[in-house]
Amino acid sequence: MEDMTTRYIALLDGKRGAYGVAFPDLPGCTAMGRTMDEALRNAAEAVSEWAGIGRGPLPRARSLEALLQDPAVKDALLEGASLVVVPLIRDANRPAKANISLDAGLLEAIDDAARAHGLTRSAFLATAAREKIAGTRKEPA
Repeated sequence: MEDMTTRYIALLDGKRGAYGVAFPDLPGCTAMGRTMDEALRNAAEAVSEWAGIGRGPLPRARSLEALLQDPAVKDALLEGASLVVVPLIRDANRPAKANISLDAGLLEAIDDAARAHGLTRSAFLATAAREKIAGTRKEPA
């Protein structure tokens, strides 16, 4: 079975109001955002979209040690960029059932929140899990 999650190390740079993320191992894969959190959330979406375009096998994610030897990465870091880890969540394009146990009060709160967002329980939990894996969360509108 193919691993459905991979983590890529990316470069985050910019200033307040305009942040960018670039993936040294994924040519042309970039993301932007007004905040660092928004840029990272967009980066997680960008890497998933990049992987889903059908470019063939995904490039192997280099280790931190290997990336630090890359002259372009070294230059970006010297210019103020930071390294961040961005997960790639590859959809299997098939649903899978899971039997989970939760506190009854928590389940009730999940159902209430799902209804408030116009989502099913499954969609709400999937969205929450993706945000938690990516290390970001969307701020309420």
